[in-house]
Amino acid sequence: MLALAKLLLAYLLGSLSGSLLLGRLRGVDIRTQGSGNAGGTNALRTQGWGFALGVVAIDLGKGALAAWLGLAAAGAPPLALACVFAATLGHVHPLYFGFRGGKGAATLAGGLAVLLPPALAPLLALWLLVLLASGYVGLATICAALALPFAALLAPPPLRGAFALFGVAAALLVLWTHRGNLARLRAGTEHRFERAR
Repeated sequence: MLALAKLLLAYLLGSLSGSLLLGRLRGVDIRTQGSGNAGGTNALRTQGWGFALGVVAIDLGKGALAAWLGLAAAGAPPLALACVFAATLGHVHPLYFGFRGGKGAATLAGGLAVLLPPALAPLLALWLLVLLASGYVGLATICAALALPFAALLAPPPLRGAFALFGVAAALLVLWTHRGNLARLRAGTEHRFERAR
């Protein structure tokens, strides 16, 4: 029962969308601007660096909080991973914002920062390498997500199965949330982030 309560709370926490909360303070809904996505990249393109940094901080923070929630009160890492995934689902389909949210990468990263810190550096390095080589933020995020199951090798042996399962589920979710990016990449119409190159 406690585990279910934690998962529900993690989903509700994930539903607190950084871009939409900060957008309300500014009087904008970034889902009506740019790519229409309620995430950090669209926040940067449409609202600038300051706004985007606030968005990313909130979205990372709720992933980290979800992980801590899962570990609290004698919780175990598998439950914490499930809470991070629930928070990411909340970010993608936020209860408070008509179930139209972001793509989930920052929330996943925030959870990993708590549960598997050694994985962050190689995943970030891969993300940056793909971004600098291609100029596509979406492609960089997809490649980093596809590497998530392999990050389980950095977990303690008794927990590798749980981290691998989480990695596969998270990668599939990121692929699904980036399906529009994949379609635009195939069509040659994906927007490049030229300043990153």
